Amino acid sequence: MCSVFSVVCFLAVAAFAEAPKPNVVLILADDLGWTDLACFGSDFYETPHLDRLAREGMKFTQNYSACTVCSPTRAALMTGKYPARLHITDWIPGQMPDNPKLLVPEWTKFLPLTEKTIADAFKSAGYATASIGKWHLGTEEYYPDKHGFDVNIAGTDKPQPTTYFAPWKIPTLTEGKDGEYLTDRLGEEAVKFIEGAKDKPFFLYLPHFAVHTPTQGRADLVAKYKAKLRPGLTHTNVIYAAMVESLDAAVGRVLAKLDELKLAERTIVIFTSDNGGLITRGTTTNAPLRYGKASAYEGGVRVPLIVRWPGVTKPDGVSDTPVITMDLFPTLLEMCALGAPNSSSARSSKKPARAGLETGTPGRDGVSLVPLLRGTGRLARTELFWHYPHHQHYQLGGATPYGAIRSGDFKLIEFLNDMHVELYNIREDIGEQHDLAAAQSKRVEELRARLHTWRKEVSAQMPTPNPNHDSTKAEYNPPPPKAKKKTSNCGEPTD
Repeated sequence: MCSVFSVVCFLAVAAFAEAPKPNVVLILADDLGWTDLACFGSDFYETPHLDRLAREGMKFTQNYSACTVCSPTRAALMTGKYPARLHITDWIPGQMPDNPKLLVPEWTKFLPLTEKTIADAFKSAGYATASIGKWHLGTEEYYPDKHGFDVNIAGTDKPQPTTYFAPWKIPTLTEGKDGEYLTDRLGEEAVKFIEGAKDKPFFLYLPHFAVHTPTQGRADLVAKYKAKLRPGLTHTNVIYAAMVESLDAAVGRVLAKLDELKLAERTIVIFTSDNGGLITRGTTTNAPLRYGKASAYEGGVRVPLIVRWPGVTKPDGVSDTPVITMDLFPTLLEMCALGAPNSSSARSSKKPARAGLETGTPGRDGVSLVPLLRGTGRLARTELFWHYPHHQHYQLGGATPYGAIRSGDFKLIEFLNDMHVELYNIREDIGEQHDLAAAQSKRVEELRARLHTWRKEVSAQMPTPNPNHDSTKAEYNPPPPKAKKKTSNCGEPTD
């Protein structure tokens, strides 16, 4: 005869087994700087919906992107691996200067089909999966629908739209009415997906094109920010401000739909950016951080991160622990009680995987942030790394090939052109104005050795000397400024 205790235990286990799986909405902005949200310090841009998300969840003040440019970070987000391990180390297809001192290695310009993605993990667990927005991880044979997503809307191999105003001519997105704004449309597509998937668990990846160039905003919002301008503001670009508000409004549509369908309490929402804010032509500023997109300094890699995990994250939570893009992969798996992607179900690929990257081999580089989100512990990890064997001379404050390590409060940058290093105490010198390399030679030696060891551990590809480099000439000769194109929309021509 069953005891009352046994019956109670059985019912408890059955109830747990029948508990609905949490939904996930993972939103990725493009080129959004660390202070581009009001809740992260902007004195001009208005972001009420993202501010609400931060109030209801946890804000990470020392969150880093995996790279200073987009494609590597997106690959890291999908796989939980460092870009250096993947050999996807530049925006696809990248760009070389005219007279480089170093030649870039033969890096990978697509996300291999042998890589198991976060979408694979959710799909194998019975989730509906969708990617709505920018992909930029290879040509059509490597699109999102080949990487675990049931739905691909607007994802192609392109790094940016030609325009934010329809007709935008994106082959994987049905054309909008003349003048329709792209960011608005992606928000609408996200809402439609949620509506259609509401009866089963879903994983929605929403990588917006905004706020990448071309810098174009809706006329009504541009006018609003023109009227709001006043002396003394840190942020002043009215067109960019309009783009940020449209991005925020698209997030607001998603939050409102979750509320309407009574899904908010069992839906995890995460918001972040792929790299620091673009600062060419006064697009934005990342102050007090140094420089911006493409730079080896904090402005290139420190970005917002907000996580709302209903019932777990306390309102107005703040963490100053250094975290990085790859951490979201294991974090979401733990939050949703999913195992790692099944290594026995590797997809076939027309192109062979590189040695060490086959599915099932060790290589997850992120750590779960659940202890921070629950407020129950700290992360054991104390080091973060970057590897960029490429050139970004065409960006303001852009980079030559470099590597970097963040260890505790200290960050060491090694510039590969001449192998000089710089050392900063990020806690005391967030703007990286005081190079401590000469004064702390022992620390430099230790961090540099650790950086070199890590590069070997992940099989990082290194640049090589250019035998045709002319030392009497500059590496990069900026082209003459482009004449601005006339446009009926509120914006500027693309970079």
